[in-house]
Amino acid sequence: MKTTPAFPAALAAITLCLAGCSAAAPNTPATASAATSPSASASTTAPGEAQATGASSGWQLVPANGAAGIKAAGLQVLSEEGSAEHYHAHLDVISDGHPVPVPADIGFSFGADGQPNGISALHTHDPSGIIHIEAPTAGATYTLGQVLTEWGVLDGSAGAPGSAHSSAADWQAYVNGAKQSGNPRDITLKAHDEVLLVHGTPPATIPSSYSFPDGY
Repeated sequence: MKTTPAFPAALAAITLCLAGCSAAAPNTPATASAATSPSASASTTAPGEAQATGASSGWQLVPANGAAGIKAAGLQVLSEEGSAEHYHAHLDVISDGHPVPVPADIGFSFGADGQPNGISALHTHDPSGIIHIEAPTAGATYTLGQVLTEWGVLDGSAGAPGSAHSSAADWQAYVNGAKQSGNPRDITLKAHDEVLLVHGTPPATIPSSYSFPDGY
């Protein structure tokens, strides 16, 4: 386990991570058509924001809720990314035929000044849909439900089926092209998984993989 750095150094490391790691992970389209890869058309936005192209409101990340979301997911707010466990999965979300961009900065906490001051082992750096698992201890497992909790969506709190706060149990999930049974929140994320979360009629082509950048 890494030694926790002094606060200024940790903040600098997280700030650099937001700028540097994001640049290293371009919006690489999935191997399936762009129509089944919502992240392919998403552009970089300000921290915590996501474009809601083709989707209803409510999907945007709320930076002020970052730390609470991390804790609600059963994760710790860390001062830096972990290195004992390091792998990536990819998430696509389609609501009733409309792609929902997965926002950057899921799994980050922000201070009152809008600057990052913490990070979880499960996070995003950009709106490509790539989920980063960078943990300080090896062997732990992470689920799609934890990502959704950090994001603050599909919590069943309100809204019509298929909306941002509908129940995840009403959605269908595919992992590497295979339809999954049960609640999508229970899906364990594994290295290089391509996860498709769908409400309504699924796309004609279900992506079975994602073209991760070199080194991922």
